[in-house]
Amino acid sequence: MALIDELRRALKRQAVLTAREACVAFECDALTAHRQIPDIVVLPESVEEVQAVLRICRAHGVPVVTRGAGTGLSGGAKPVAGGVLLVLSKLNRILELDPLRRIARLQPGATNLSISNAARPFGLFYAPDPSSQIACTIGGNVAENSGGVHCLKYGLTFNNVLQVKILTIEGEALTIGNEMQETCGLELLALLTGSEGMLGVIVEVMVKLVPRPERTELLLAAFDDIARCAEAVAAIIAAGIIPAGLEMMDAMTIKAAESFAHCGYPADANALLLCELDGVSADVDWQILRVSELLRTLGATLVRQAADAAERDRMWSGRKSAFPAVAKLAPDYYCMDGTIPRRRLSEVLAQIAALSQQYGLPIANVFHAGDGNLHPLILFDAGKQGELHRAEELGADVLGLCVAAGGTVTGEHGVGIEKLGPMCLQFNADELNAFHAIKAAFDPAGLLNPGKAVPTLARCADYGALHVHQGKMPHAHLPRF
Repeated sequence: MALIDELRRALKRQAVLTAREACVAFECDALTAHRQIPDIVVLPESVEEVQAVLRICRAHGVPVVTRGAGTGLSGGAKPVAGGVLLVLSKLNRILELDPLRRIARLQPGATNLSISNAARPFGLFYAPDPSSQIACTIGGNVAENSGGVHCLKYGLTFNNVLQVKILTIEGEALTIGNEMQETCGLELLALLTGSEGMLGVIVEVMVKLVPRPERTELLLAAFDDIARCAEAVAAIIAAGIIPAGLEMMDAMTIKAAESFAHCGYPADANALLLCELDGVSADVDWQILRVSELLRTLGATLVRQAADAAERDRMWSGRKSAFPAVAKLAPDYYCMDGTIPRRRLSEVLAQIAALSQQYGLPIANVFHAGDGNLHPLILFDAGKQGELHRAEELGADVLGLCVAAGGTVTGEHGVGIEKLGPMCLQFNADELNAFHAIKAAFDPAGLLNPGKAVPTLARCADYGALHVHQGKMPHAHLPRF
């Protein structure tokens, strides 16, 4: 085949995989319910090799899906039949780390955690910290605009990226953004962050590093009532305190995390709040007193401060390992990702509980409460006929709740293929047409990650008609297509 021959001439022969047994390892990302064994996998080792791959694919009209570590949760890296899967894991070097300028330049395959580890000797760190930070890569973080437990105070990936270098489908190199984080033209860096590989291939990222705080403390609060716990989240922010992290878990997640990580959580609590406070020591002293007072006033049955760094790490370990902990409760789980206004937390959690009862599928809730980013984990058994489909329907209804509450269908996991339907609830025809026009401006032939992130108008019309038919939403409440 001419395409394969050209790829093998451009790359090392062993960097082009076509055997089924080699390609099957790349059939999905962490959204394992949707799989497609790629026809061709390429593993370039330089930017020049990536350029060559893109130019060859463009000449042959072959789709390209870019993959990092495969930790994405929305199917954004699922291969496309007849296409090439471009794996950037070998471009994994830290190109520069300058503590005076407080920046790091990275290849896309550098892991999230490796940045902070490299910056640690200089008293600096890279703020975004997804739960998969040990494995997830900076290129994927930019593609999905990832967050993590510290995004409330320090922001998502977009707030911490200064510059991105991409290659277009034609292999043209573009540099977007600058070290000053200022622009006098269109804000293209914001456009590219979270674009899920649809506009270009990321080959280099410059991030800002921030000083490690003088002091960090962690408070754990237990509640008998999940609604009271949700009220505490809003009360802390209303008091003018912005914690470094503000994470919430329900009873099912608490028990699972404690059993899995032995982190000292009160197993009889119905809701748990982890509040991390950092900054100048005197400010942290005041914040601890004020937050503790608020928590007790709002009905916390237990407020405990981590005694030292070791206990703080242990308390965080339960939250960081919540996903694998919940995985022990059922053969499968489906992780959702939606965002709502903080003031609607209690209301939406009650609605999620009602949906869980309606579908007969348990839901464990763990989320970034401070910025309203929900991660309901739907437990099911894919071995039982129809349960996967029912879990996906339940997940879509949860995202519908988020949109109805004034939120969005994703906070940090991206749209991928998972949320194409729910996207139709959030955006109307004019908005989707604008998305498609942007895509066409960067990728006229539609070869980069086709079929992801932005639904077609025809799909949305069908999705809306189905929602009306099932009685999930009045026709008047649907966007027009």
